[in-house]
Amino acid sequence: MIVVAIIAVLAAIAIPQLSIYRTKSYNTAAVSDLKNAAIAQEAYYVDNRQYTNNISALTTTPYNLSLSQGISMVISSANNEVYLMTAYHSAGSITYTLSGPGGTITP
Repeated sequence: MIVVAIIAVLAAIAIPQLSIYRTKSYNTAAVSDLKNAAIAQEAYYVDNRQYTNNISALTTTPYNLSLSQGISMVISSANNEVYLMTAYHSAGSITYTLSGPGGTITP
């Protein structure tokens, strides 16, 4: 009986923590994909002397950006000098923004 009670207490502690760790991993996937998209934007710029508004231009050859499952990414604006991208995971809790080139990722 005591063993069952100890297991129940440990499970009550572990299950909420597991949920928190899963959400953090989903948010980290969004950040990672945003960093990869920034690299693809820079490669696109080298070839075309402007940044792209079209995410599909980055996901095709030769840039081959691959988004993680559940990630939604939008390029809000882009021209020949700057770009603004946002990304979030459908199971995450934060939307991240990157203003480039050379910007930092912010929640």
